[in-house]
Parts: sequence; C-alpha cells; structure tokens
Amino acid sequence: MARILAIDYGKKRTGVAVTDPLKIIAGGLATVSTSQLINWLQTYFDKEQVELVVVGEPRQNNGAPSENYQRVQQFIHSFKKIFPQIPVTTYDERFTSVIAHQTMIDGGLKKKARQNKALVDEISATIILQDFLQQKK
Repeated sequence: MARILAIDYGKKRTGVAVTDPLKIIAGGLATVSTSQLINWLQTYFDKEQVELVVVGEPRQNNGAPSENYQRVQQFIHSFKKIFPQIPVTTYDERFTSVIAHQTMIDGGLKKKARQNKALVDEISATIILQDFLQQKK
C-alpha cells in the first residue's frame, strides 16, 4: 500500500514525515539538507510507494504568504517536473513550529534537545501530515 509523505521545506533543512501503509498514523522520517532533498526523495521513492506528497505552505498569522513561500513554490514546481507521477498538494503550516516546540516540552525533552532545529523540522512535518490526515476524515 502506498504512503503519504509530508515535507516541511526550509531554506537549509527540510523535515520529512510519512504515514504508515494504512495511512492512519503520521511519523517523523528524517531531516534532510534542502540541497540534497531531491536526491533523498528519489532514493526514498525507489524503495517505498508514495501516493501523495503534502508540502507545508508557509503563511503568516494573517494568512499572507511568508518569506519562505516563494522557495516552497519553486520546490513544488521542480518536484512536479522530476516526479510527475506523484501528486502534490499544499497544507497551511502556520504555527507548526510553535506546536512542535510545545510538543517537545510536553514530551519532557531537555532544553538542549529542544534547540535541535533538525528535530523541530521533523516534528513540524509530522504535525503537517497529522493535521492533513485529520482534515481528510
């Protein structure tokens, strides 16, 4: 069964999350250097079936596009050219970093661990995917 993959695209690092094969549970998969993301995705797609990619759409509190919006749009454009067989959709990612930090606090992670930006990116991708799955229900 195919999975759904979520991407929290960033300038330097990108968080990646994926569902289980039944598409019930979202789990963090990795944090990848953004410059290596396409190669990483190619390797992943060679091993796993993915039916949809959900990309976090960066928005400001008022709903306007954030500073990373244009980079995300360029990534989506490139992704569609390279992987035309995999559909892509976007999902509003407002507050995911804040929620990720709160999740880390609630999970009892020490301050030093909470400063790990790669972990925040992976958790953010997981939150994007879990919210997307909840909305679909």
